[in-house]
Amino acid sequence: MSESQPEFPPTAPLDDNALNQLFRQARTATEWAARPVERETLVALYDLVKLGPTSGNCSPARFVFLTADDMKERLRSALSAGNVERCLTAPVIVLVCHDPLFFEHLPRLSREDNLRNWFAADVGLSEETAFRNGSLQGGYLLMAARALGLSVAPFSGFDAYSIEDIFLADTGWRVNFIVGLGYADAPPRQERAMRLGFDEACLVL
Repeated sequence: MSESQPEFPPTAPLDDNALNQLFRQARTATEWAARPVERETLVALYDLVKLGPTSGNCSPARFVFLTADDMKERLRSALSAGNVERCLTAPVIVLVCHDPLFFEHLPRLSREDNLRNWFAADVGLSEETAFRNGSLQGGYLLMAARALGLSVAPFSGFDAYSIEDIFLADTGWRVNFIVGLGYADAPPRQERAMRLGFDEACLVL
C-alpha cells in the first residue's frame, strides 16, 4: 500500500484523550474568553462538517457565522431573555439553517439519477429531509468544533421568524438552532446534569 493511502476503513478507536475532549469532559460553554475565532478556523470547521453523511448526500445544512458586533446585536431582539448575555458574548454565533431547496444541488452532489426531481415533486418529503439532515449536520458542527479545540453552546430559545426576516430573507433558508462558538473562559459552575442510563434509553433487539 502506498504511504499516501491510509488504511481504510480505520479500525482503531479514538484514545481516551480524544474521547474526553469530544464527550466525557466536554461541557456547554457558559463564559467566553476574549480570544477570537479566526476565519481560517471557521473554514476548517466547515470542511469537517461537510464530510459527515447525509441522505443521498443531500447536504441541506447552511451556516451563517455572525462575527461582527453589529451583526450579533441585530440578533438580540429575537433571543429569549435568558439567552441574550451568554449568546451575544460568544466570539461567533452560528445560525444553523437548512435550505428547503437543497435538491437543486443534487445533480452535482448525488450519483443517483433523477433524485432532484423526486424531491422537487414532493414538498412534504423534501421539507422532512431538509430538517432531519440539517439537524444531523448541526450535530456534526458541535462535535467538529470540539475536535478543533473550540467550545460550543447550543441555543433553542429564539423567534425563528424574526431571525429569518433579519438574516435570511434573501436566501430562503430556515433557521433550526443557534450555536455560540469560541473558547471557554472558565469551567461550568454546575456539575454535569444527570443522563439516562443505557437500560432506560436503549433497546437491543
